Amino acid sequence: MADLNADLRARIEEWIEGDPNRRDRDELRVLLELHVEHGNQAEELADRFSGRLVFGTAGLRGAIGAGPNRMNDAVVRQTTAGFADTLEAEVPDARSRGVVIGFDARRRSEDFAREAASVLMARGFVVHAWDRPTPTPTTPFMVKRLGAAAGLQITASHNPPQDNGYKVYW
Repeated sequence: MADLNADLRARIEEWIEGDPNRRDRDELRVLLELHVEHGNQAEELADRFSGRLVFGTAGLRGAIGAGPNRMNDAVVRQTTAGFADTLEAEVPDARSRGVVIGFDARRRSEDFAREAASVLMARGFVVHAWDRPTPTPTTPFMVKRLGAAAGLQITASHNPPQDNGYKVYW
């Protein structure tokens, strides 16, 4: 049975403090309480904070849950801020051309799409967002059709149902 070191506990508490989603904050608090009361959950917490989800082929994918190594609102917000920075630096007229945002029917997909749209709109981007789940290929199709700067689709495609993802189209 592993124990939480002071550094890991501090990182978890810092994440809880900054996480915008109450459910995700509560999820981490419960895991911490279980660890304190029963001495378990250290491996789970260590995995959630072992790093950050990183871009692979076309985007991020991972289990839905709280922490930087999971798919959640905080990770989507942070990723979208970086995406906006890249678009502004790399794509002429990116803000006015906009970003197409789609999502599938997986758990929290619509929520993640709304989070991404909110970040982009706050940064001054035009957002072309679907109002219902759509097949993944519709997003890159609409990027081309609208001449948008880019697109993103919230989906984990063929991955397990407990996962979700963030796919980017240029």
